[in-house]
Amino acid sequence: MQLPDYWLSRPEAELAAQTQAAFDQLLAQAAAAGPQAPIDYALPAPKWQFLCYLADQHGVVLHGTGDPDIRLFEPRRSHDLMEFGAQTAVYAARDGLWAMFFAVVDRTRYALTTTNACIQLVDAAGQAGPPRYVFGISREALQQRPWRAGTVYLLPGETFVNQPPLRSGPYEVRVPQLASLTPVRPLARLAVTPDDFPFLADIRGIEDDRLAEYGQAMQAGAPWPE
Repeated sequence: MQLPDYWLSRPEAELAAQTQAAFDQLLAQAAAAGPQAPIDYALPAPKWQFLCYLADQHGVVLHGTGDPDIRLFEPRRSHDLMEFGAQTAVYAARDGLWAMFFAVVDRTRYALTTTNACIQLVDAAGQAGPPRYVFGISREALQQRPWRAGTVYLLPGETFVNQPPLRSGPYEVRVPQLASLTPVRPLARLAVTPDDFPFLADIRGIEDDRLAEYGQAMQAGAPWPE
């Protein structure tokens, strides 16, 4: 399936065995230390690679926010166009880049709405394509560069349920969004900055009153509404 060009691909990066071993060691150290202090990240690989590796290989789920001191995540009512995303739940992503977007976009000091998505297309043979992304915020807010330093929390995945896959023609569309209906204590936390987010320059400006149009276009694989 050919997606329109506004769908972004995860930057290609083949991780050396040495890098994977360093990620594994850092995760073990972070889990032992707990979430009281941010992970002391001094590796040469970008932070998004570390987070994506944890989600892909270790089953860690991720939550991005501007709050650096959350001790317990409580279920909250969410408002989303999709039924799964409109529950009273703790939400998390099984994708490091998607979680990082919510960490670095400042929705506290700036009035803005967002249109965002992360998907994987799986063909009839079960072959999964690369993760693809869309990131958009209110056009007026985008001009003000509403970025912040944020935190990505590493959460245990045991109580989380995956969003059910969607269908698009012969493809299964997997969305790495998860929800827990019960409170969740974080395992660890990683401080991130806007410079850590590789798609900062690719965030699109959107019109707040056209959210449904953007959602319909993304679901249908149609051109971006202009």
